[in-house]
Amino acid sequence: MTTAIVCVALLGLLLFLLGLYVSAARGGAAVGAYPSDPADPLFKRIRAHGNTAEFAPMIAVLILLLGSRNPSAWVLWIMGLAVASRYTIAVGILLSPTLAKPHPLRFAGALGTYVTGVALSIAALLSL
Repeated sequence: MTTAIVCVALLGLLLFLLGLYVSAARGGAAVGAYPSDPADPLFKRIRAHGNTAEFAPMIAVLILLLGSRNPSAWVLWIMGLAVASRYTIAVGILLSPTLAKPHPLRFAGALGTYVTGVALSIAALLSL
């Protein structure tokens, strides 16, 4: 259960720090509450936070569920990879010159999120 708790704590830390990062940018921004330019730093911060808020909760639920059922080593690795994928996509979004064009870290983070999310979901079904 320790691995699950650490993973969920890291997801929470990512979500709340990205939220703080958005709030700090909004306080000093001369633009509206939601810019539309995909190269705007505030836009990228908002998308990094929003994307995390879309995926991290379900991943956290799956991790806690599996963590409570004495998971095998491969499931523990998938948990860690899921968290690493979420950090990778957030960094990829923030480092992209513009979100209008692909970025390798965004792609890797998204692919990792989908693969690990499906794997965690299957592991949850198999744990019944």
